Amino acid sequence: MEKAEVLKVGHVLRAELKSGEISLHPSEIAAYLKYLYGEEREEFYELLRQLPEDILGEVLLHLPENIKDDAIEHLSAKRLAKALEELDSDDAVDLVKDIESIDEELERAVLENVDKQTKEEIEELSSYDEAHAGAYMQTEVFKAYEDETIEQAIERLRRLKAQGELSNVHQVYVVDSEDRLKAIIPLEDLILYDFNKKFKEIIQDKRYEPITVRVDEPVHDLIKKFEDYDLAVVAVVDKDGKLLGRITSDDIIDLIEEQATEQIYNLAGVEEEVEEDGDLKEVTKKRAWWLLINLGTAILASFVIGLFDQTIQKYVALAVLMPIVASMGGNAGTQTLTVVVRKLALGEIDWQNAKQALLQETMISFFNGLIFAVVMGAIAWIWFHDPMLGVVIALAMVINLLAAGFFGAVIPLFLKKIGSDPAVGSSVLLTTVTDVVGFFAFLGLAKMMLVH
Repeated sequence: MEKAEVLKVGHVLRAELKSGEISLHPSEIAAYLKYLYGEEREEFYELLRQLPEDILGEVLLHLPENIKDDAIEHLSAKRLAKALEELDSDDAVDLVKDIESIDEELERAVLENVDKQTKEEIEELSSYDEAHAGAYMQTEVFKAYEDETIEQAIERLRRLKAQGELSNVHQVYVVDSEDRLKAIIPLEDLILYDFNKKFKEIIQDKRYEPITVRVDEPVHDLIKKFEDYDLAVVAVVDKDGKLLGRITSDDIIDLIEEQATEQIYNLAGVEEEVEEDGDLKEVTKKRAWWLLINLGTAILASFVIGLFDQTIQKYVALAVLMPIVASMGGNAGTQTLTVVVRKLALGEIDWQNAKQALLQETMISFFNGLIFAVVMGAIAWIWFHDPMLGVVIALAMVINLLAAGFFGAVIPLFLKKIGSDPAVGSSVLLTTVTDVVGFFAFLGLAKMMLVH
């Protein structure tokens, strides 16, 4: 949001707070609060205290982590409890986890102030492992029974909507007397039927067969199902097919973003939780560990260079060109590594069907190696007036880019095979390979072909 738009939101927000009717979206309010936090901190706290409790929770969830944490610390347990009661169950769980990460005593005080139903829903959803679908579902669903008429169900929907019990209802979940899910009917289809008909008369249509996920289904499979079936929402059931809740696409988008963020951090050798926490000591310690490993690999590369110190002394041009060989190999390897790690994350490849991906990435690197071998060989020849030096760097370039492509694909596949996160440590191992192979190939060939 541009500054002018943010300031306009602030003007509207103040007017609406006076009138008592808020029409602004929580994300717009959060954008303005974010602006105030950096410009007028006291005004930020003042507006935060004025926000109605029916939108407070959603506004908090739209704030950046550091601002949200500060905002929570400046709100009472009773206000936070009221805000929780207004949220969908999955969002309420997210906010409780945020509160817990800041102050466990505050979390207990908040839960003591919420109503019994909200507390039970939060405790139930919090019990699910974050690696499973159940951790991301909301329990608010609109369900109808087989023996119920459409008219009865729609009347109940009107009542629930008027009471603010349901939101974003697009489907009816038809269940039997034991709450086992039998069908899912879009509202746009439902209004076309005779309202006096019972649901059991229309759920025989195959298009209403439910697509579901098990409450204990892995998150990876959950995301895949959304992608495969192009879903906006999916029903969650237990092992007996009993309807427990639903997962909406906004939660899936959040999950995909979290996974992408985690992969980016891991490839860089840093940890997401530590970085977002912002503790200087912890961030320094975690980054230092990977830098220590990188130092070890750098020493190994330097050891390889040391094996050819006499060669370099006799042919100084080698020292000038060495970094080019290593750098090109490193960049080519990183391209392959990024592609393979992403495909592994999406489930597009695994150890069993990796042969084609491995061959493709190796061949791409090989062809690029040939192209840049010609380019760099010609540059070295013209630069140092030595055609054999051009041949040496050209051959070294092909060898190193070939190794970069091969190991850029193999390393993450191997880490996945042994149960490690392919994004963690891959870049350090690959850098070691491209540096060692690049220096050894370049200097070894130079010793054989240039130095007599």
